[in-house]
Amino acid sequence: MNLRNKRLSDEEFFKLREDVLSHWPTGKGVDLQEAVDYLKKVPDEKNFAKKLKKAKEEGVTLAQPRAGVALIDKHIELLNHLSKEGGADLLPSTIDSYTRQNRYEECQVGIDESLKAGRSLLNGFPAVNHGVKGCREVFESVDKPLQARHGTPDSRLLAEIIHAGGWTSNEGGGISYNIPYAKSVPIDKTLYDWQYCDRLVGFYEEQGIEINREPFGPLTGTLVPPSTSNAVAIIEALLAAEQGVKSITVGYGQCGNQIQDVAAVRALEEQTEEYLKKYGYNDCVVTTVFHEWMGGFPADEAKAFGVISFAASTAALAGATKVIVKTPHEAIGIPTKEANEAGIKATKMTLNMLEGQRMAMSKELEQEINIIKAETNCMLDKVFELGNGDLAIGTVKGIEAGVIDIPFGPSKYNYGKMMPARDNQGCVRYLMTGNIPFTKELIDFNRARLEERAKYENREVGFQMTVDDIFAVGKGKLIGRPEGM
Repeated sequence: MNLRNKRLSDEEFFKLREDVLSHWPTGKGVDLQEAVDYLKKVPDEKNFAKKLKKAKEEGVTLAQPRAGVALIDKHIELLNHLSKEGGADLLPSTIDSYTRQNRYEECQVGIDESLKAGRSLLNGFPAVNHGVKGCREVFESVDKPLQARHGTPDSRLLAEIIHAGGWTSNEGGGISYNIPYAKSVPIDKTLYDWQYCDRLVGFYEEQGIEINREPFGPLTGTLVPPSTSNAVAIIEALLAAEQGVKSITVGYGQCGNQIQDVAAVRALEEQTEEYLKKYGYNDCVVTTVFHEWMGGFPADEAKAFGVISFAASTAALAGATKVIVKTPHEAIGIPTKEANEAGIKATKMTLNMLEGQRMAMSKELEQEINIIKAETNCMLDKVFELGNGDLAIGTVKGIEAGVIDIPFGPSKYNYGKMMPARDNQGCVRYLMTGNIPFTKELIDFNRARLEERAKYENREVGFQMTVDDIFAVGKGKLIGRPEGM
């Protein structure tokens, strides 16, 4: 493995490909030329990249749920329910946990047991085991574009099969599907494996087929400061563009203060476009995705709908291209199709009510945008410096050094010294910066905001704030105030 931020040569890519397709028998079912011919016939309304581009041009926010079950017929039934009854604009296929870990034999056992039971005994759709034929059966049975959503450090075989199956979007990246999802996978390995996924998309683009790629924005989904997730999204966008990806959707997970969230989405879109142009990627279409609340949910359904609708309103006011929908059953477990439908309907109603509305620029919004951009630049500048201009090498060194430090990441390669907490307005700030190379001005700003909260709550600035904030929404509040407040 010779990791660098350079487009994989055809020789390197096709040599790797032989090995990738041998990982499971369904890999033999991928015929690249036949897949190109198939994808060229996909109508525009079922092409993910084209639908997102149109939504951006029209200034509308599309709604997409998460969903996936083990059996093809049940999965088709579920997706059609979410499309026709729920009104989803884009369709997912959430991939099961065995596939995410490349454990295809155990996955097959789960499929066989699901067939016997007549219901899904896996927590998602096993696309690799079902192969190109199964993925096409799903694609041809629904009326909207399909995306694979998962959490797979090594998604190479999965990418081959879903794209050949007509699915025109794949979520993930070498950082965002490693640090939040895996414990012992080296960063250089996932960056290299995801270069393959991106090069595959680049190959299809060269044949005139538009395919979307989406770095996973929320990361660990728990008190991730906007500049941390934005820096990761921009890195993954630049790495993808180098491999020939043209349609890039950068994502962000709701933190809860509406001004900060709107600022984060706007800063993300603007900075991603700026960095792509700076490094010569002038023909990329950048769209944005806002993830509804990823933390603890209230068990009460009515309260859960409040969380969902608040998130949808923020997505609309930010001008996000799409929003990932949550369900009123988040606190309980895997939702029923009816619960998923209800989450989409609540989101769509909110989006419809706010159609055409955007949060107006204010002093507060402008300040948040500027702070997020400045913090993000500090991280990215140092990453490029550590790599002597090579982003892939700099990313590995930057994560090792704690320049990029993701809170609560299970990966042993994550530095783990940065600690977030909310300020008195609920914005997520840096309680401890660890080795993140912020200017003194930025460190002082974050500290001053946390001191305001400490004074209001009559306690010291400290880790207990973080703990209280993690559980707050599940208890019905955004900020984890001390007992009795």
